[in-house]
Amino acid sequence: MKRFFFLFVVFSLGIATISLVTNGYASENNTKPIYYWMKFKAKDKFARSKIADLGVTIETVVEDSVAAIGNARNLAAAKKSGMLELDFELTDKMLDFPQEDSNFHNYAELVQEMQKLAAQYPNLAKLSSIGTTREGRELYMLTISTDSDDLSRPAVFFMGGHHAREHLSVETPLLLAEHLLKSYTSRDLRIINLLSKRTVYILPSVNPDGAEFDVATDKYRMWRKNRTKNHDNSYGVDLNRNYGYGWGGGGASTYPGDDTYRGTSAFSESESLAVKNFFESHNNITITLSFHTYSELILYPWGHSYNKISNQKDFQVHKTMAETMAQWNGYTPEQSSDLYIASGDTTDWAYGQLGIISFTFELDPKMGMSEQFKPGGGFYPGQSYIYPVFQKNLEPCLYLLEYSDNPYRVIEPKPLAYGLSSPLW
Repeated sequence: MKRFFFLFVVFSLGIATISLVTNGYASENNTKPIYYWMKFKAKDKFARSKIADLGVTIETVVEDSVAAIGNARNLAAAKKSGMLELDFELTDKMLDFPQEDSNFHNYAELVQEMQKLAAQYPNLAKLSSIGTTREGRELYMLTISTDSDDLSRPAVFFMGGHHAREHLSVETPLLLAEHLLKSYTSRDLRIINLLSKRTVYILPSVNPDGAEFDVATDKYRMWRKNRTKNHDNSYGVDLNRNYGYGWGGGGASTYPGDDTYRGTSAFSESESLAVKNFFESHNNITITLSFHTYSELILYPWGHSYNKISNQKDFQVHKTMAETMAQWNGYTPEQSSDLYIASGDTTDWAYGQLGIISFTFELDPKMGMSEQFKPGGGFYPGQSYIYPVFQKNLEPCLYLLEYSDNPYRVIEPKPLAYGLSSPLW
């Protein structure tokens, strides 16, 4: 979900509509899928939800215009909708992919880094797998605490990498793990107090299969989904449309070739099922944060419905925490469906099914353009973004940890620093 000021510079070039030459699949022989950039007219969230139902992924929203990415089938549906204004094929040149992003971690490097942290800090970090992917990769997670086996300690679950092309969302939680461990050993009293009373679960990549496919050649593929082989020989399910609460509603496609394909059933995918099983066996998790990219948003339930959370205390906790965190990272806080309806996502399920206070961060950049205002750059902003984006989101992460013992403290009267009645540092 994205909202930012969108410059339709590229459309002034007079690029003609591309004919429908492909269905946008990525086949088993690693064929690069073809995507189309589309501009729609949409006056409100209801119109945006109709666009999302076409199976496209909405990338930008500004005033009464929407930009989206989709395959040829989506483009055909868009033309019939009466809302499409402009479209063109996204080529490698237009996407302007970075040639070398060596500071990003592929799967092998990610696992190696997590193993190294667990080995360097054996009294604080525990490496485990919560399950395996469709292609057999382990879903590795770090548990960080002075007593990782104490399930009475309140916990926050941080995760990234639901969508393959959102590589920055993997780096941020990985850097968080490194920061917590190094700060504890360097005698940072704030971190010492937190890790002595809290547990931190960090799953950097929910979708390593898709991420590996996205970077398997010398060009990024703009791949979003996992790598399940569907009945029609297309590939992939959108893991963030596969969770069980509100599954099958608006903004989640029934067509396997679409980027927002929801799967054959809720939790049909081994990756989302692994997350579900872990959450359900760890009732000490009180808050979860899922990192995505891009456009600098803090989102909270509901995504599957325009309705606000009916429990007023729960709604105020989500709203207050989102607005507080926005003061540090500068992101826009809002309910997910204020943009458009999207069903079956992580935060709706974690809150709706388990009562966990749940957020999604859409990380930097704010604009989905490269420096030359070319579309597609938002997913691949370059390695220079990695550390600055982590730094601006560190304080929100620590804030969530501080309040994980009782998130409802944020709406209690007479707060001290960060709303704490008794600070932990």
